[in-house]
Amino acid sequence: MRTGRAARFRRWRHMISVSMAKNRFNQSWLHDHINDPYVKMAQREGYRARAAYKLKEIDDQDKLIKPGMVIVDLGSTPGSWSQYARNKLAQSAKRDAQREGGIDGTIIALDILPMEPIADVEFIQGDFREEEVLAKLDEIVGERQVDLVISDMAPNLSGVASADAARIEHLCDLALEFAQNHLKPDGALLVKCFHGSGYSQIVEKFKHQFKVVAPRKPKASRDKSSETFILGRRLKHPS
Repeated sequence: MRTGRAARFRRWRHMISVSMAKNRFNQSWLHDHINDPYVKMAQREGYRARAAYKLKEIDDQDKLIKPGMVIVDLGSTPGSWSQYARNKLAQSAKRDAQREGGIDGTIIALDILPMEPIADVEFIQGDFREEEVLAKLDEIVGERQVDLVISDMAPNLSGVASADAARIEHLCDLALEFAQNHLKPDGALLVKCFHGSGYSQIVEKFKHQFKVVAPRKPKASRDKSSETFILGRRLKHPS
C-alpha cells in the first residue's frame, strides 16, 4: 500500500511541476507578446499578425514585390503576408493615373484552413497539391506564370528534433515543387524554415533548383526563435 501511495504521490508531484512549468511558459509568452513592438504596430496598422513585418523587411532588402506581379501565398492564413502584398500593389496602383482603385497585380492565397476575406486577394481553401485546387489557381492565373511564391507555412512542432526536421523539410519540399511547376524562369520563392537538423539539406535543395539562394533573418523574427527564411531566385531548370 505504501509503495502504491508513494508512486501516486510521485506522479501527482510530476504533474504539478509540469503544469507549473507550462503556466510559467504561457505567462512569459503572454508578457513578451503584449509588449512586443511588432504586435503593437500590427494592431495599429491593421495587420492580422506581426509576421507581416518579416515579409516587409525582406521585401525592403530584396525588392521582391513589384507592380503587375502574380503572387501566390502558400499557407496564407491568417493573412498578414497577403495583406502586406496587397498594400504594396495598391500603392503602385495609386501611382498609376489611369487606374481607379484596386491593385496593380494579382494575389492568390491558398490554405487548408479558412481565411477571412482580404480585398483584392483571391483565396482558395484546400490542399495546393490537389488537382481541384490547382485548377482553380490556373483559372485565376490564366496564361500568365507566377512571379513570386511566398510561404510562411510551419508544422505543429512536437519537440522531437528528428520528427520536426522531417516535417519542416516536407513543407519546404512542397513549396519547392509548387514553385518549379508554376514560377516563371526569373521568378522567386521565399519560404520559412528553422535552423537546426535538416536546415543544410533544405539549402542544398534550393541551390539545386535556383541560381541565386540567400538566407534571411529579419529583425521581426523573435530573438529566441530559430526561425529563418530562404530566398531562391531564377530557376535553373524552368518547366
